Amino acid sequence: MARSRLIAVSLGTAIAAVGASAGASAANTPDRAGAPAPVAAHVWVTTPDGTDKLSDLGTVAFGAADTGAGGGAATTAPTIVVDPTRTFQTMQGFGGAITDSSASVLYGLAPAARTATMRELFDPATGDGLDYLRQPIGASDFVTTAAYTYDDLPAGQTDYQQRHFSIAHDQAQILPLLREAKAINPRLQIIATPWSPPAWMKTGGSLDGGRLIDDPRIYRSYALYLLKFIEAYRANGVTVNAITVQNEPQNRTPNGYPGTDMSSTQEEKVIEDLGPMLRAAGLDTQIFAYDHNWTEHPNDAAATPPDETADINAYPQNVLSSSASRWVTGVAYHCYYGDPSAMTALHNQFPDKAIYFTECSGSQSANPANTFSDTLKWHARNLIIGATRNWAETVINWNLALNPDGGPHVGGCGTCTGIVTVAADGTVTNDAEYYTLGHLARFVKPGAVRIASTSFGTTGWNGQVMDVAFRDPDGTTVLVAHNENDNPQTFAVREGDQAFTYTLPGGALATFTWRGTPTGAYALRQVDPTGWTATAQPNGPTNSCCTGDVAANAVDADASTRYSTGAGQTPGQYLQVDFGKQVRAKQVVFDTGASTGDYPRGYTITTSADGATWTTAVANGQGTGQFTTAQLTGAPVRYVRITLTASSGSWWSVADVRAYTSGFGW
Repeated sequence: MARSRLIAVSLGTAIAAVGASAGASAANTPDRAGAPAPVAAHVWVTTPDGTDKLSDLGTVAFGAADTGAGGGAATTAPTIVVDPTRTFQTMQGFGGAITDSSASVLYGLAPAARTATMRELFDPATGDGLDYLRQPIGASDFVTTAAYTYDDLPAGQTDYQQRHFSIAHDQAQILPLLREAKAINPRLQIIATPWSPPAWMKTGGSLDGGRLIDDPRIYRSYALYLLKFIEAYRANGVTVNAITVQNEPQNRTPNGYPGTDMSSTQEEKVIEDLGPMLRAAGLDTQIFAYDHNWTEHPNDAAATPPDETADINAYPQNVLSSSASRWVTGVAYHCYYGDPSAMTALHNQFPDKAIYFTECSGSQSANPANTFSDTLKWHARNLIIGATRNWAETVINWNLALNPDGGPHVGGCGTCTGIVTVAADGTVTNDAEYYTLGHLARFVKPGAVRIASTSFGTTGWNGQVMDVAFRDPDGTTVLVAHNENDNPQTFAVREGDQAFTYTLPGGALATFTWRGTPTGAYALRQVDPTGWTATAQPNGPTNSCCTGDVAANAVDADASTRYSTGAGQTPGQYLQVDFGKQVRAKQVVFDTGASTGDYPRGYTITTSADGATWTTAVANGQGTGQFTTAQLTGAPVRYVRITLTASSGSWWSVADVRAYTSGFGW
């Protein structure tokens, strides 16, 4: 049932009746029933205090929106514009890892309780619907006893042909759980990763640290080892959809657990052997490069051998620029250092390569009472929204299940948390990761496409509302929003010329879904702003608070940045956008972003195809809110200039400029 402390008010329309479908679980999959206008959004919320945990809080109706083009009810709340006419990556799935430790914890449950927990995790109808797992190849930093691989030999022995290869260790607990997960959720996929090759392949002869011996026989044998793993898992009823050749290859000093220092050159050699082997075996398992942090940790960079410094913060780029790239589908990332924007930077360099996010563990807070809240907020910003807004096709956490002490494990992380925690008495607690993943996995289906949405928050935290949007294969729109502020915040959501407003509690994470087409949703198609530039007068603020508010921010497709005057509005101030080429624009929108009061009090808008001859589109405009909109004829234009004609003590800000051409066809 809807909670009175959550205010949900439509723009110009009464709120639709609130309530879950009869007999549906409070955390069930979204309502899929299509309906004619008026369209209503369904909302599920998780709050940092745990009062709501993926709680079904009913529906809120769309009403006429303030688009800046006349009509619609004005709102002072920042408006998120959702636009399915501009699309990004196709989503693959969300999940965690059945490590040796996780398998042990789950097998400590009574069979009925274990089955119930697996359903809670993987069932797409009654549970979280997790559908992508990362599977360690041999031991990771989470094992219950000694580390192992599938071809361990006494010191001094070798096995280049992998005649002693065996996955017997996994047949007791790991493989049965993987088969059970697949039976519960048939769309489950797996990406597999080794922490170490067998010790006899390595300098130092240990699973902990060292690197591959630089010998063609070793590279080929290691590739064969990985191939045999994929084939053995397939023979045991588990398909490995993708593989990386080394976990965290620049972590040169693992803390008492398996790890390998593997340069990009060595990784390329392994891939050059593995790629042809997979093809010859008739396997379509994909290869992903890197599998490490967004940015290299300074300690790892400092330990880089002098002849390998080119790998510092360029490891995946080096692999993708090599001949091994032809065998590589994409790049995998972890969360432990850097920022998700590194994935967008790589996408811009290699747009044909997929990006997967494959590991991030929650961690116990200094005050354990804060762990749920801290994890919810950090993961919401950086993974659930931050990773997906930066081209990640997966969001995969680390351990599926751990005990209350963050184990059992030998070496490695002493504060890690699982997606669920299993106590000695068999009590299973869903952790914050269960709910953050659920805000995606329950609603964003494989094959869903991320679509454009303005977002005001940042991964680093700026107190605004941050969001990401998707379009499911069945036409459902999914919007995931996070309030970075500790206080409740009201915001609006608009698609086409319809919108609703919603007040989200401090720190809360919400998923909104709607099925149907709000009026006017696809009359225009958004133009990709890649390559746009902008100039302005003034260039930006002189006040030290805001010197970063430069003109380029208005065309970076990031509503958390802006151009601002840094002073009161005066006639003659302007912002000019260069599309880089002629565009048959039908509409241009200047969006203030979260600074909704910084709209132009008076303005003109002119356009030009060549920068020399100008045409007036709006002769005497008066702004009224977040959106300043100019209707154009559709004739080719390259430049658009908005010039202020009135004075005001308020600054003028533009967070986002959008251009639209004629209609969008599915």
